[in-house]
Amino acid sequence: KNGRIHLPLLVKYNSEFFGKANAGEMHFDFGQLIAHAAKTRDLPAGTIIGSGTVANENADVGSSCLAEKRTLEQIHLGEIKTPFMKDGDTVEIQMLNESGQNLFGRIFQKVKKVD
Repeated sequence: KNGRIHLPLLVKYNSEFFGKANAGEMHFDFGQLIAHAAKTRDLPAGTIIGSGTVANENADVGSSCLAEKRTLEQIHLGEIKTPFMKDGDTVEIQMLNESGQNLFGRIFQKVKKVD
């Protein structure tokens, strides 16, 4: 609807709730993102356009990325409490439609220290 997917983006950090932002509230719709990208660079066949993270006005829905959460902590608490990811930390992202079907698959990443 209006170039946006009006569904929650579910994020878990180390298997715990981290965020459930409504992607329908993203500032720029996908048409605007594609138009801007096309004006500023060549877009060959197969180009993938990402929207970036999803944030909502309502802090009760959590965050979609650590940078957002850390920034909000600095603004509201005067200090950052959430550390950056470290070896062994995990993040899981998925978006389910009204029927519970996963729209783009489960994204699961685990931080691993490189020796």
